[in-house]
Amino acid sequence: MLFHSTVRKELARSFGASLVVLVTIIVTMTLIRTLSLANRGSVNPEEVMMVMGYTVLGYLATILTLSLFIAIVGTLSRMYRDSEMVIWFSAGRGLSSLVKPLFRFAWPVLAVIALLSLVVWPWANQQTQELKDRYGKRGDLERVAPGQFQESASGQRVFFLDKDTPDNKSGRNIFISTREKGRETVTSARSGRVETIGDSQFLLLSNGQRLENSLAGEGLRISEFELHGSRVKGTTLTSMDESPTKARSTLELVRDRTPRNKGELAWRLGNALAALNFILLAITVSSVNPRVGRSGNLVFALFAFVVYYNLLNLGQSWIASGRVPFAPYMLLLHGGTFVAALLWLGKQHNNWGFVPLLRRLRGRGA
Repeated sequence: MLFHSTVRKELARSFGASLVVLVTIIVTMTLIRTLSLANRGSVNPEEVMMVMGYTVLGYLATILTLSLFIAIVGTLSRMYRDSEMVIWFSAGRGLSSLVKPLFRFAWPVLAVIALLSLVVWPWANQQTQELKDRYGKRGDLERVAPGQFQESASGQRVFFLDKDTPDNKSGRNIFISTREKGRETVTSARSGRVETIGDSQFLLLSNGQRLENSLAGEGLRISEFELHGSRVKGTTLTSMDESPTKARSTLELVRDRTPRNKGELAWRLGNALAALNFILLAITVSSVNPRVGRSGNLVFALFAFVVYYNLLNLGQSWIASGRVPFAPYMLLLHGGTFVAALLWLGKQHNNWGFVPLLRRLRGRGA
């Protein structure tokens, strides 16, 4: 039908424009956040763009859902304002007749949202976590930046040195503060170098001084040295069994039904089901009353979107803490929203009202 094709074309234009705007906003916000993480030493500055890309990819399901919701609400609201819906209703077509063309337009987007929520979301989080772990759990010497005090991965050492060579194997003006086994040690040296002996790395310091203080009050000891060596211990990456829940695949969550895994699974499935419900909600909230104003329904639509997603996140935390069972939560939130949207759509389609219903009941009673 010509009307259906026209509606789909307008939906495509509105959806594309909304998607570009939302992606631009999310990319800007993510870039600022990632740069802040890099400044704090949580992310490698050379991998900022990769971390930002994985983060935006993880949020893409929510962006697509919101873009689809805005496109449907905006298009149908424009049709109400321009009296196109009046022509549609005068032709004997009800509001429920729009469900079929809208789903014909939206089903590829719904499939992509489900794929992003169930597959791409955990993969993107896993890649981001590996980048952070690899940078955050690197060797102590690799963490040192020239001219800056830097804490070790274990938090028991503080380093300062001026590196001389590009490979970071030697340096000068070295300062190391260590606190372990009830003792606080401050070591300073004019120069130092890194040597690998066997499977371990050693920091060899030359022409320095070592100050050792007992935290138990046993006294202070100062010694000077021409050559002093200390072992620099590296750390290993986190195993997949200790990875965050959001970085685990959906199949792993289904196999290991712990409360935290069920909470994450409920969020992923809910992301896909919410996109389906938002299509029905968009039809019901798109009606415009010229006396109220053009933006009233848009504000209400945005409010409905925010409330739905807040309930989705709240339900995830409730399931993870064991306060709410998995199945009743999914049935109540998504099933209840689906039924409420259908009832609301039926009310608008059949022009149901509370006052006419009372009049009918009184007429039958008389």
